[in-house]
Amino acid sequence: MRTIQHWIGGRQAAGTSTRTGTVWNPATGEHQADVLLADPADVDAAVAAASEAFQSWSQTSLSKRAKILFAFRQLVDARAQDLAEIIADEHGKVVSDALGEVQRGLEVVEFACGIPHLLKGDYSDQVSTGVDVFSFREPLGVVAGITPFNFPVMVPMWMHPVAIACGNTFVLKPSERDPSASMLVAELWAEAGLPDGVFSVVHGDKTSVDAILDHPGISAVSFVGSTPIARYIHERASVSGKRVQALGGAKNHAIVMPDADVDFASEHMVAAAFGSAGERCMAISAAVTVGDAGDGLVDAVAAKAAKVRVGPGRDAASEMGPVVTAAARDRIVGLIGSGAEQGASLAVDGRDYVVDGHENGFWVGPTVIDRVTPEMDVYREEIFGPVLSVVRVETVDDAIALVNANPYGNGTAIFTSSGEAARRFQRGVQVGMIGINVPIPVPMAYYSFGGWKDSLFGDKHVHGPEGVSFYTRAKVVTSRWPHVDNPVGASYHFPTHQ
Repeated sequence: MRTIQHWIGGRQAAGTSTRTGTVWNPATGEHQADVLLADPADVDAAVAAASEAFQSWSQTSLSKRAKILFAFRQLVDARAQDLAEIIADEHGKVVSDALGEVQRGLEVVEFACGIPHLLKGDYSDQVSTGVDVFSFREPLGVVAGITPFNFPVMVPMWMHPVAIACGNTFVLKPSERDPSASMLVAELWAEAGLPDGVFSVVHGDKTSVDAILDHPGISAVSFVGSTPIARYIHERASVSGKRVQALGGAKNHAIVMPDADVDFASEHMVAAAFGSAGERCMAISAAVTVGDAGDGLVDAVAAKAAKVRVGPGRDAASEMGPVVTAAARDRIVGLIGSGAEQGASLAVDGRDYVVDGHENGFWVGPTVIDRVTPEMDVYREEIFGPVLSVVRVETVDDAIALVNANPYGNGTAIFTSSGEAARRFQRGVQVGMIGINVPIPVPMAYYSFGGWKDSLFGDKHVHGPEGVSFYTRAKVVTSRWPHVDNPVGASYHFPTHQ
């Protein structure tokens, strides 16, 4: 049985803990590897290596940092297929979807390659007689990322390329469910010329997470995951004096107006709800139909959902793979059943789904539940599976009110041909990322990603300009170089510009 180790000090490391977790193949249900689960001593070792590396890395020129980032970008691009196949084997998503994940991660690397421009400061000449003011940003030190199973390459790449480009050293704690991709990424950083200790990978569970949150040598923590854990991460890390960005869960709504193109809307709705088996924080899990749009949309979505090709991730014909674990499958199936018990109607039922030749895989078929109400568990819970709930309302204002009443505020979309309805929606909803005829409005890397309300704890979103701000802190310098033959007398009053 293969055992996945940590990456500390520029090489694989077994660490001190002998605890392990199981890595499954979701398509077959097979136990394919064990992963070491770190104890606090292993986290200490990673932080010690990162602290030592920070002394020189933080003083490395911007041009040399950029050169390493460009090399890393080239290596990741060359190994994209390998990364995608690792993701398919451990997460379950289809290879084509995993390739898209790698590409979106590369976009953040490309953004970070512009670090010489991104870290330019400001300068004001002669703010007072003979006095100049300028500002610049410095790295924080050792920073950490705690990332989820659903995007084992992309979400860490929202963090570590920007953090490292800014001069920090980075300790990654990826999901123990699909850890292998992070190890290949670590090897690619080393091949790109990144000094030992600048990037480390420590696998683990709550024990290692708490060690990261409490560690006095870590200056900042980035997290993506569920809302209860995001709240916990934010509170515990903040108490220990760390800067924190913690992205939580979501319940993303897509509003369908009566004037929307039903074929267009349903096609994109199916892809947004069932792509990656719905295991996306930006997946559309609630369709909100306005007026008489309901029947037509449900019919179209149900017909398309029934045709989704479900199968193992390495099968090129597959459009949707399994969910990540048996426990995830059982939870999703239970929520589908609760919807039916509480009065919703199943237009497409994905329970008891079986893929021939892969009967032991963790399968849930595309599911469409009509006439869902906000009181039902299937609406209130973040399902994180291939389930689309349809809620019916009378007006666009009712749809806006429904979105705003939800505790989450990650992403939302509207399908319409009315500019007035779209503008009213985009200004009225209390959500961080909005799509207009775009179902999954994930911004490009040069913008920042993040939601509102219970979808974000902390004040900085990831990557983009806010990512650079999160991983650095500003210094402002006021300087004067008086002429030795004409000294200026000191004043005892509060300094002004005079």
